[in-house]
Amino acid sequence: MKMARSAHAYVRGSTARFYEWLDANERSVLPQGPAVWICGDCHIGNLGPVANAEGEVAIQIRDFDQTVIGNPAHDLVRLGLSLAMAVRSSDLPGVTTALMMEQLMVGYRRAFQPRAARPPRPEAVHIALKQASRRTWRHLAEERVQGKTVHFPMGARFWPVTKAEKSAIGQLLEQEDLQRIATSLSRRSDDAPVELLDVAYWKKGCSSLGKLRFAAMLDVGGRAVLGRDLCLVDIKEAARAAAPRYQSAEMPHEYAQRVVEGARHLSPHLGERMVAGRLWDRSVFVRELLPEDMKLELNHITADEARQVARYLAHVVGVAHARQMSAADKRAWAGELSKNLGKSLEAPSWLWNSVVDLVGVHERAYLDHCRRYALESSRRIQQIKQQPA
Repeated sequence: MKMARSAHAYVRGSTARFYEWLDANERSVLPQGPAVWICGDCHIGNLGPVANAEGEVAIQIRDFDQTVIGNPAHDLVRLGLSLAMAVRSSDLPGVTTALMMEQLMVGYRRAFQPRAARPPRPEAVHIALKQASRRTWRHLAEERVQGKTVHFPMGARFWPVTKAEKSAIGQLLEQEDLQRIATSLSRRSDDAPVELLDVAYWKKGCSSLGKLRFAAMLDVGGRAVLGRDLCLVDIKEAARAAAPRYQSAEMPHEYAQRVVEGARHLSPHLGERMVAGRLWDRSVFVRELLPEDMKLELNHITADEARQVARYLAHVVGVAHARQMSAADKRAWAGELSKNLGKSLEAPSWLWNSVVDLVGVHERAYLDHCRRYALESSRRIQQIKQQPA
């Protein structure tokens, strides 16, 4: 039902369909870029303000379930598709999508140019960063917990756990490297005692369906009050990535270690706050939630904003890719990106053709998804309303 809200929401929740398209259309249609860690699910919602342990905030990639060592062109096409669907959801004309693809390439290529200036910050991004910088632990607590208590409110979002589950999670969080997450912030003492206050099963979005997902609340220092001594931790099961990797690339065999390693390469702010572990027979990664961490939401953007956002976000992704490349790889990749430009479009034909094809595929799939899920749900609601009191 969440995916049925809009075509853009459907794109965010249907990563596997993107890679099904890639397999069906042969990966040879895209250039083969240097072997680097890629996001694997590079849509707008997976970028946003992220804080490091010192409280510095930057726009970075913020989701790594699909991260692999693979082709950076996959991230570029996935981001282009997400931006194109956001434009369509804002009822903007098709020419906006074409101009946006040009700016996407401008921003991405700039990341590989020595001493090139960062693109101007769009208003939507500026507002998001400003909001993130102003957020406090009280804001985080109001979203995640119930008022000023130190317990998770059971209900639609949080579900109770068994004693055995709480015990296993407590043992997991007692590991030395996981204890270090709780004490890593600059205002916390490295030798501060850490106590598990509460734990709950966490009902989250589409990427968590069928996987373990827990939220844990830790007290760092023994004061148990809202503030920097309260630590909220996300424990999520890692699964096999749908994103294709370069076969010659060596990656961790453990799924959670792959996620953490990809995060450290692509998003240093977030990667330093993540640790891999095992819960029962499941591979899980653990990260601390900070008040400054936010999703980037783009609702009903204008044509000018669309172009600015495309340029800026593509540059963010380009920087994440470029920091992993040698100088020679950067030059070679930048040269490849400058090839196959159309006569009327300053973007590679492979990018434009891929995004246009994917928009059509996802539009059709979205409508079918609505027919199968949203329509049936709507009929059930109408039947309930028509029943006598």
